This record gives sequence, structure tokens and C-alpha cells, in this order.
Amino acid sequence: MRKELLLCTIMLLSMLQVKATEKETIRISTNETDLILKVAPNGRLYQSYLGKRLMNDIDLKHLPYYINAGSDGSNSPRGWEVYPGSGAEDYFEPALAITHNDGNMTTILSYVSSETQKVDNNVTETKIYLKDKVYPVDVTVHYVTYANENVIKTWTTLKHKEKRPVTLWRYASNMLYFENKRYFLTEFSGDWAKEVNMNTQELLFGKKVLDTKLGSRAAMHTYPFFEVGLDKVPSENEGNVLMGTLGWTGNFQFTFEVDNAGNLRVISGINPYASAYELKPDEVFTTPEFIFTLSDSGTGKASRHIHDWARGYQIKDGKGDRLTLLNNWEATYFDFDEQKLEELMKEAKSLGVDMFLLDDGWFANKYPRSSDNAGLGDWEVNKNKLPNGIPHLVRSAKEAGVKFGIWIEPEMVNPKSELFEKHPEWAIHLPNRETYYFRNQLVLDLSNPKVQDYVFGVVDKIMTENPDLAYFKWDCNSPITNVYSPYLNEKQNQLYINHVRGVYNVFKRVKDKYPDLPMMLCSGGGARCDYEALKYFTEFWCSDNTDPIQRLYIQWGYSHFFPPKSMCAHVTSWNKNTSIKFRTDVAMMCKMGFDISLKEMNENELGYCQSAVANYNRLKTVILDGDFFRLVSPYESNHTAVMHVGKDKKKAILYAYDILPLYGEKIIPVRLQGLDPKKIYKIEEINLMPGETSRLSSNGQTYTGDYLMKIGLNAFTTTGISSRIIEITQQ
Repeated sequence: MRKELLLCTIMLLSMLQVKATEKETIRISTNETDLILKVAPNGRLYQSYLGKRLMNDIDLKHLPYYINAGSDGSNSPRGWEVYPGSGAEDYFEPALAITHNDGNMTTILSYVSSETQKVDNNVTETKIYLKDKVYPVDVTVHYVTYANENVIKTWTTLKHKEKRPVTLWRYASNMLYFENKRYFLTEFSGDWAKEVNMNTQELLFGKKVLDTKLGSRAAMHTYPFFEVGLDKVPSENEGNVLMGTLGWTGNFQFTFEVDNAGNLRVISGINPYASAYELKPDEVFTTPEFIFTLSDSGTGKASRHIHDWARGYQIKDGKGDRLTLLNNWEATYFDFDEQKLEELMKEAKSLGVDMFLLDDGWFANKYPRSSDNAGLGDWEVNKNKLPNGIPHLVRSAKEAGVKFGIWIEPEMVNPKSELFEKHPEWAIHLPNRETYYFRNQLVLDLSNPKVQDYVFGVVDKIMTENPDLAYFKWDCNSPITNVYSPYLNEKQNQLYINHVRGVYNVFKRVKDKYPDLPMMLCSGGGARCDYEALKYFTEFWCSDNTDPIQRLYIQWGYSHFFPPKSMCAHVTSWNKNTSIKFRTDVAMMCKMGFDISLKEMNENELGYCQSAVANYNRLKTVILDGDFFRLVSPYESNHTAVMHVGKDKKKAILYAYDILPLYGEKIIPVRLQGLDPKKIYKIEEINLMPGETSRLSSNGQTYTGDYLMKIGLNAFTTTGISSRIIEITQQ
């Protein structure tokens, strides 16, 4: 009897142990990736595993609670803590740092509970609740997984119940850990007109920090995304790679720290520079979303996962259509009137595009907008240029057979404006020093609710008066300079954060009232390109640099994180040494538009553009919603090639560009990707100049998908600055 009782007790204890173990393990999974978190015996939460999805649940019990970083063999609490605080036993960068009411700067978070909820068959959300046992601080770590897209989105919320405000001086969105032999970081950097230059370097012991301190137009020099090759340099189709991006339109920071044991920590979040944040009792501080994916087959696969996720879940109207357009900027600059614009509207119709877009220069009367040094802030129509107002232009566009869109820059102000004369306190500028002007303008203080109302009112007034207006190009040409908010007074350290929150408040109000209104996100080129802003915008302007040769590099870089339907590319007069065909073929790989005077073109060039627009409209579904493959890198060749493949694999488009081939250079066939190896495909070159016939040796022939992917097509030539667009159709 005693034996049976002992056996029952052992079995009960065993069952309890199993339940405890199950409770201590949190599995955050996509179809391809597992992030396993475990609660250690000390009650704290650690990353136990991050990598390819494990096949068998039973194996989870073998994963460690945490990595023992102690060199003395002791049971050290130091390790891969999910959200480590500052000031305790960890020797490296914390995720969270708080100065408490008593001046203590330590925070140690213990696990409380977690909950997981299936949003639908593809999306799952997990919330993990942590708290400090000594101070009344609560942290919730959020994870949302997208199973089919293999994407994980994560952020944290912070709050406390201390008697007075605490100071947050570090507040990361997330921390990830890796244990590999080597790490290679690909960063994206640049400036105006030379965006997203790619550079790869090995991460060795110590810290590499990528950040921005520009406040607004924040990604002018550093872009909010990165790649890390695990064990080897990231490549398109091979190797393990982490790709991550932060949804934050202000100052951000990525910290990559290789520790003494050769392990890598990746910390992502708002840049805490000049932003020690006073958090009131019961106020909730929400960090930006960090979005990441892991690929075991290089960056190409990871990009396609992010593209699918972005179209399905993040970008405004991500599954909808996009408008082709003709912009007036390079045709007129600031010098236009109603007659000129009406002629351009007719040109837009003859070109075959959907819309005419009026750019800068249409507003302000006391200080007319005839250059970039006056008028910003005064959003009434300039009566000399446009005596009949915007309603007349909307009607004229409709009569011409196109839609009408307009440019605005409502977050900015010129000192030479009625708005600044009336409300100088609405602009971010110093009260006691000489003012520095970037591009002759200042940034409006969006931390101020009155300014938020004003900026929203700019859009709302235009839309109320012109309900048929079809599109906004929303620009932001200046970073924050003269960093001082008249509204925040003594809380200047919250300006960078509260300003961005104010921007989002305006974006949200616009989207809520005008949910179907397409908008382009522009910032002196591509200095706004993050997935939080893109919740409110259908697309973004990649660069003011529209030289097609340089655009090949810019579009190559952005395509790592953004689907082509979100990337605006226009045919312009930049680099007239290139043909109109080459310029158009480069723009056609993205969301295509034109910013050029059709009067500059001869009959053949105009005919070519009209046929290219027709081809683009015919193939739009494949271009905007298909899978994107980077085939030949411009960084590694005198040529470059990419392709779109329809989701059903019945149609594909190959883009081949010869940049500067060498004399006598050996031309290598382009191996295609993404096709069905068993299907038969017909090859046909399109976008030919009027009267020209294809010189493509394979033109009109049929091949199996297997042949095209293993042998390839001779799509390149030895002719400099030339291009081919090849349509591939299942037979």
C-alpha cells in the first residue's frame, strides 16, 4: 500500500513537473521559424532558441533555460534575457533603463504570465507580462507572427505605479541573440539623391551602432532596416540571414553587440539620444514595432516574405491598385498657370496614365510660392497662377479624362509666410540663438495639439472643397534643426518622441476620414521609408534622383524590404544621355509614373512611352502583386537583372539592363527564378521602339521553366546603357 502511495505521489509530482515545464516555455512560431522563450528557475525570461522551426514539440524540453555566461561555473543569471534591464548583473547593453523615484537605476524583470490568441488562421498574437519585484514597473512584450509570410512583429509597452514620474533613458522595442561563428552586417546609408547605398562589414567584438538624430526627414543618411548574415556574407539565394526593420518615422537606433563569448545581440528601437522620457504613473509608453524575418536561403527569399507581409498586412491598401501619373514638376517647376496645367492634363491622357499630379508652387498670396524660400504654411491657392482655384483644376482634369492629385508639405513652414507671422510659436526653433534654416524652412511642432489640428485641417479643407481629388503627394523636406519646442517648455527631452507621435496622430486622422485616398510618402526623396508611416500611405518616393543608372542601385537597395508596388519610380529628363526607352524600362519595374514634358519627345519616343504605359497597365498585376527576384546585382556586374513572377506562375517579366559593359566582355546568360519547372513558357521581348524588331535570339521561342532557371536566357548585350523587357507566358 505504501509502495502504491509512493508511486502515485511520484506520478503526480511528475505530472506537475510536466505542467510547470509547459508553462515555462513560450513558443512563438511561423511556418519556418521558432522563437522559443523559457522561464528559468530564477523566475526570469530568457531566449532559448531562435532559428528554423523545430519539427517535434518533445524536443523543446532539451533546450536550456538560458545561457550561463559565468566563467566561474556558477549558476549565473546573466544570459540571453528577453528584455534585460539596466544596473544589475548583465555587462552589456540593456533593453530597458529606468531611473526610479528614489534615484535607483536598476530594473530586474520577472515573468508573470503570458497569453496567446489566434487572430486568424495565419496570424497569432502573444503577450508576455513581466514585472519588477522591487519597483511597481510592468512591461508587456508583444509578438505577432505571420505564419505563411514567416514574419514576426514585436514591440513592448511600459507602465508603472510609482508616486512620481520615472525617467526612461533606454526603451528598446526588442532584443535578439545569435550564437554563430561569424556575423556580417549589411547597412543601408546615403544622402539626398544617393539613397540606400549597400555596404557589408564583419561584426567583431564590441558594438556597431546605426542611428539617426534628424528628428524629421529622419532616414536621410541612415535607413531603418538592416541585414545580418549568420556565418557568412548575406547573398541572394544562399545562407542564413536575419532581415529587420523598425516602424518609426523619427530617430531610430540599431545596436549590434558581439560579446566576450562571440555571441551577437541585436537591439532595435527609438534612439534615446536627447530623449530621456518622463513617464507618469499609469501612463503607457509604447515602443515602435520591430519587424523581422529569418531566411535559410538568402536575402531574396526573405525579401519576398516581407513583400507578401507588407502587401497583406501593413501598407495602406496593400492589395489594391496603384495609379500611373504625369507630374508637372520637371515640365514647369514653379512657373505655371491654368492653361499650362490644362495642356499637361491633356498630355497625361494622351500618354495613357491615370492621373495628373500638380506639384509644388500652387499656393500662397502675400508671399507667393515662386521658389522654395517663401509661402510654406499658407495653403490657399495662389490667385495669380490659379484664379479659379483647385475645383477648376479637378474639373479640367475630369474633362481631359484623367484624375487630379496635388502636392503638399503641411508639416513645414517658411519664415517668410503669413502662418509664421501669426504663429511663430508653432515652429520648432530656439528662443535665444540665431536660427539655422535647412532649405529655407522650419519644422512645425507636431507635439502641439493645435498644430496637429492645423496640419490635419490643410488636408481636410482641400478634400472638403474637392471631394473628387484623387491623390496627395505629402512631402517633408527638412530635418529638425534649432531643436526647441515652445509648447513643451521644460520637457524638451520629449520633443523627438512627442513630435513623431503628433505626426502619426495627423496621419491617422486623415486615414480615418479618407480611408480610400491614395497618398505618396515623400521626404526630400526617400528619407521617409518605414512601415509605421506606410500604414497611412499607399507608396513612397524613393529618391529625387531619377537618373536611371543610379535608380537601378536605389531600387535594388529598397527592394530588399519594400515591394515594388510601394516604390514610386518616374520617367524624367535626368541624364539625357540615356534613351527614353532605358529611362522608362527602369521605372517600369516599380510603381511607374512620368515627370517630363512630352513636348521634349519626338514622335517615336512618345509612341514608345504610350506603348510602354499600355504594357504596364496590361501587366500591372504581375508587377505590383507578383513575386520579385533580384537576379544579377549592379554591385557585382556591369549589368543588372530582376524579374516579377505572377503568383500562379503563368506570367513573368524579366528586366535586363546593360550599364557599362566592357569591350569584348563575355556575356553570361541570365538564369531566371520562380517559374514552374514543368511548364512551357513563350519568350517575347516587349517595350520596343516603334519600327524596331527584337534582336533577342530567343524571341518567340518556347522553353521549359526548368531550362530557363538552369540554363537561362541571353538577355544582356555589349551595348552600354541599353535595356530589354521580356514577357514570359505559360503556353
